[in-house]
Order: sequence, then structure tokens, then C-alpha cells
Amino acid sequence: MTTVLTPPRRRARTARTAGRPRPPLLTGAATLLVLLLALLGPLAAPHSPTAQLAAPFQQPDGQFLLGTDVLGRDVASRVLGGGRTIVLTALAGTAAAGAVGMSAGVLAAMVSRRLGDLTVRCVDALAVLPALLVVLVLAAGFPGSDAALVTAVALATAPFSTRVLRAAADTVLHSGYVEASLARGDTRRAVLRHDVLPNIAGPALMDTALRLVASLHLTATAGFLGLGRGGAAPDWGRMVSENAPGATLAAAPLLAPALLLVLLSVCVGLLAGRLADTVGKGAA
Repeated sequence: MTTVLTPPRRRARTARTAGRPRPPLLTGAATLLVLLLALLGPLAAPHSPTAQLAAPFQQPDGQFLLGTDVLGRDVASRVLGGGRTIVLTALAGTAAAGAVGMSAGVLAAMVSRRLGDLTVRCVDALAVLPALLVVLVLAAGFPGSDAALVTAVALATAPFSTRVLRAAADTVLHSGYVEASLARGDTRRAVLRHDVLPNIAGPALMDTALRLVASLHLTATAGFLGLGRGGAAPDWGRMVSENAPGATLAAAPLLAPALLLVLLSVCVGLLAGRLADTVGKGAA
């Protein structure tokens, strides 16, 4: 009697999806609202986010819903316009890190053990450097460049993705159905396309979600330190550092961007954790 080995992705989906926990509705809704505010907020800004319109740290009134900041700019307009750069930079850095991690990780798993170890060691050279140091060096070397900040975020997070995806691909390559595929004459390209990539999609998605949390933290920290786009442009992280000295005069310029950053980071982190649990249970 012949036993047919079937890849996990080709089994019936009902058995794998039954009983999976769904992401909490409240967390998902809060994350979506903050993302929409960050991406579409500039379209709803009542004033120019860079224009001086009144005295510094003016209290909220009918004209300025959240008052004014340290330079007399409308806080509401700066809050609405200050999240897009952070979110887009974090997403771009995460996508770049995911592409590097996927390419290097799968390559390291499919080549010889010695060459794979050498590939991972080269990537690990970046992991030795503190993430914030990488961001500081590149952002300071190319002041005002969002591309430099995206590159720094990608370089700081890619080494960890490489290790995770190499381990996932290595597990698939040493499974029985891949060995059976190679024994019957399938090319390594066919194995990569039909067996490896579909079966590491779950770990790759989970890793991307976790890296997005780290990217948000790094991007917000860069804004807090005054890196990235020019100082006049609104940025939630930069708004916190700019308005901290006047917190006793007006709390809204400091609290509004800080609360949005915390809410976004916490919600994305909770969703990433739930996704990790879902992927782990689905793979079991």
C-alpha cells in the first residue's frame, strides 16, 4: 500500500480554521481609526499645520479646538497631519525589511549549510548594532530624508526576519513531502514555489506584524529626536519633544500626539500578538 505525502497547505481548510480565535473587534476598530486618522487626517486639517496663527500655548477655543503649540501653530491641524509620515515610513521600512528577510532567509535555507550559515552571519553583523544607532547614523547623514529613515528602519529589523524565515523554510525543506517531491524529480524552483513559499506564508505574516510594531517605535523615536523630515513638518514624535517644556501651560499639544502614538503602538502590538497565536495554533 502506497502512502501519499501531502503538504500541509493542500489539506482541507476546514480542519485548520475551525476554532481559530478572531482578532478582538475593539482593538481592530481602534487600530483602523488611528490609521485612518494618520493617513487621511491632513485632508481634514482646518488650518495650515506650519503657519503661526496665534500666541504660543493658547488654550482651546472655538477657533483652535486643541489650542496652539510652542510656536503658535494650530495643534489640531498638526495632530491631523502628523501621523501620515510615521505610519508610511514604518510601513515602508517593514515592507523593505520583509523583502530582505524573505529573500535572505529562504536563500540561506535552500543553499548548502555552510553557505547558508555564511549568509546569516553577514546579516547578523547588522543585528549587533543597536537599532537606534543605525537610525541616528543614517538620518543624521542624510538630514531631512525620509528614504534614509526607511532604510535605517529596514536595516535595523531585517536581521531578525532573516533568522525567523530561514528557520521556517528549513523546517519545510526537511519535511517528508518535500523529500518526496525531490525524489520524484521536482526541481528546486518548483519546490520553492509550490511547497516552501506557501507553507512559510503564515510565519512571514506573523513576523511582518511584529516588525511593524518595532518600526513604529523606531520611527516615532526618530521624530522625537528631530530626525527625518524637516522640523516645520508635523510629526507626532517631534510634537511631543517640542511641546514638553510647556506642558504646564497647555497639556493638549503634548498629550494629543503622545496618546495617539501609544494607542497605535498598543493596538498594533495586540493584533500582532493575536496573529502570532492564530498562526501558531493553525500550524499545530
